[in-house]
Amino acid sequence: MDLTTSRSTLRQLHTHAARNGEPGTVTQTQEERLAKGLGWFGIGLGLMELVAPHQCARMAGLPSGHRPLIRVMGLREMASGFGIVTQSTSAAAVWSRVVGDMVDLACLSAAFLSRRADRSRLTTTLAAVVGATVLDVVTAQQLSRGVKTRNGAVRVTASTVIDRSREELYRFWREFSNLPRFMKHVRQVDIHDEQRSHWVAIGPAEARIEWDAQIIEDLPDEIIAWRSIDGAVIDQAGTVRFEPAIGNRGTVVTVDMEYRLPLGTVGAAVAAWFGKDPSQTVKMDLRRFKQIMETGDVITTKGQPAGREESTSWKYDRAVR
Repeated sequence: MDLTTSRSTLRQLHTHAARNGEPGTVTQTQEERLAKGLGWFGIGLGLMELVAPHQCARMAGLPSGHRPLIRVMGLREMASGFGIVTQSTSAAAVWSRVVGDMVDLACLSAAFLSRRADRSRLTTTLAAVVGATVLDVVTAQQLSRGVKTRNGAVRVTASTVIDRSREELYRFWREFSNLPRFMKHVRQVDIHDEQRSHWVAIGPAEARIEWDAQIIEDLPDEIIAWRSIDGAVIDQAGTVRFEPAIGNRGTVVTVDMEYRLPLGTVGAAVAAWFGKDPSQTVKMDLRRFKQIMETGDVITTKGQPAGREESTSWKYDRAVR
């Protein structure tokens, strides 16, 4: 479904996503389908290793005489595959495949020392196992992080309570030139008119990303909805809602975004490796927005004489600095 069509389309997207979360109507995510595919592949490969170890060894370029070991590896593949197929939402089951991949890579590397090995076939097999390992790691990582990609789009929802009025928060956010103050990766927002703006941000590998966006709904003090315009590198749509908190304790600010990265969940995983995970970015942006509105500035340890250059968590440093 195209994210960049109309206001009604955005609402339909959110309604569709919400429906997907209802019992009985849940559809498999891209991560779950990928995991299940890996599981069935493992079962098939394991079965072949179990019943035809000699042929498997020859195709892989391994020296003969390791049938028992290959059969054991086949049993491990099948056990891991069954675990994934029956629990496709379990990251642990997929991580078990990653452990098996490490064992396979170690065995293949050791086989290069044998004079009876076919090194050409071994090289091809090693490259294939490395590729499968990367896919296993990506799938396990995305399942561990709870990423849910449907129809190629990832949905992120984050909210926080800010001790300020809805009017004050809405005015600050609606002035888009303020956004780079708390959106870490946004470098510049140029306002074209009341509806359209041009954004400049830093993406994975410090790549410069630019796109045009359009406001599709604007209810003062309540909601701002936007979408990227056709041709954007990263197709996205989102809303920010301002609602009274219970007990007159400020305002609940909720950001709801859907974005579409190249290659879907694989693209999102690669972005996360470069510290540009949109899911985490939205949450940290909202956290900085709260700090600015309540204290007037973003709290950071950068430049402070803390006695060490970094905290004990490199992930925290990368997120907040």
